[in-house]
Amino acid sequence: MAFAQVVGGTRYLFPDLRSLMARATPPRSGDVLAGVAAASAAERVAAQRALADLPLRHFLNEAVVPYEQDEVTRLFLDGHDATAFAPVAHLTVGGFRDWLLAEADSAALAALAPGLTPEMVAAVSKICRLQDLVSIAAKCRVVTRFRNTIGLPGTLSIRLQPNDPVDDPKGVAAQILDGLLLGAGDAVIGVNPATDNVDNLCRLLAMLDALRERFAIPTQSCVLAHVTTTMLAIERGAPVDLVFQSIGGTEATNASFGVSLSLLREAREAALALRRGTLGDNLMYFETGQGSALSAEAHHGCDQQTIEARTYAVARAFSPLLVNSVVGFIGPEYLFDGKQITRAGLEDHFCGKLLGLPMGVDVCYTNHAEADQDDMDALLTLLGVAGVTYVMGVPGADDVMLAYQSTSFHDGLYARAVLGKRPAPEFAAWLERMGIAERTPERLPAAMAGALA
Repeated sequence: MAFAQVVGGTRYLFPDLRSLMARATPPRSGDVLAGVAAASAAERVAAQRALADLPLRHFLNEAVVPYEQDEVTRLFLDGHDATAFAPVAHLTVGGFRDWLLAEADSAALAALAPGLTPEMVAAVSKICRLQDLVSIAAKCRVVTRFRNTIGLPGTLSIRLQPNDPVDDPKGVAAQILDGLLLGAGDAVIGVNPATDNVDNLCRLLAMLDALRERFAIPTQSCVLAHVTTTMLAIERGAPVDLVFQSIGGTEATNASFGVSLSLLREAREAALALRRGTLGDNLMYFETGQGSALSAEAHHGCDQQTIEARTYAVARAFSPLLVNSVVGFIGPEYLFDGKQITRAGLEDHFCGKLLGLPMGVDVCYTNHAEADQDDMDALLTLLGVAGVTYVMGVPGADDVMLAYQSTSFHDGLYARAVLGKRPAPEFAAWLERMGIAERTPERLPAAMAGALA
């Protein structure tokens, strides 16, 4: 179906939904690289106007990636909940934005999530200002549980990321100690392994689990190996808490990662059989990022933000504990500068939360991007106001193994302090029992209270 719109006396024609969505997307370098971006600001405005007038029902009849070619498209269309969708089924994309801003509350958004397709939420994000993305996402509440409770109102969790260039257990342990003393680790203590093999994975998992048990830390651990390596570790009896995998928004992107929906189901079932969760069984951990489909030449001519939203439909099918957009990690070829990274981070969080996911964002950039820590401070603060579930905690904000810039343990303390946020309640109580956090009305971690004194 073609779409047309007149702006400034010029008639713009968009031959299908895929092109309409791409041309309506705010500027980013990846879409220019893919050849799908609007040729001018006027064309972008025309596409946004045409998109705003499009009925939400249209997304159930036209897919940007063909149903017959893609198991991700089949996943969310076959599983669409018409009853949940009914309250907004009469709206256009523009009307949906107005409803989200003016009428929707947390309960309504939670009930609506199963009725939304990823392309619906991607579409509405494209006609939102940053303040819209923040204010709507702030109303979304998603709570998950494994050994603690993540996503409760007034909380902000932190993934403790103790990566070491050679997977030295002493180096990993030193960073864990640093993070725990600064209140990080309630989302997960998660190590990106330098070497993805089952022996190394089992060694790191055993060390993390022994540390957790010794100090009775109410959190979960994860070594972010490929899902097949984790499945081998489960077969060996390793103490696997969370199953990690990078995922994408098309079948071909997932194939480039060496996974499929059936493989993810198999891994989840294997981990569930271990029964290691004490409060719940949310045990999948997914990471995503705008640009992965383009880098794999698996984007089907779509813009990268729409494909990213489709990734969240994959994640949603597996009831994850954590989902993380590593927003600036792929590089300036996909998100050129701080402005594009900021927009993308807020879009990702917004889309994931509307689809019912426990969204975290790795507020990050590579060293060759046109961005710096001031940009990251701004995005971290905006995400905190928007109710982000968790952020990263990296020593000094500099990941020496993955060679990129993220947020530090101190950045997490800043966000909690300035926004009045707390860690997950079970973890907060542990920090107090261990004498790491003070029993004050604000309950600031002791290190932060000292720094502010």
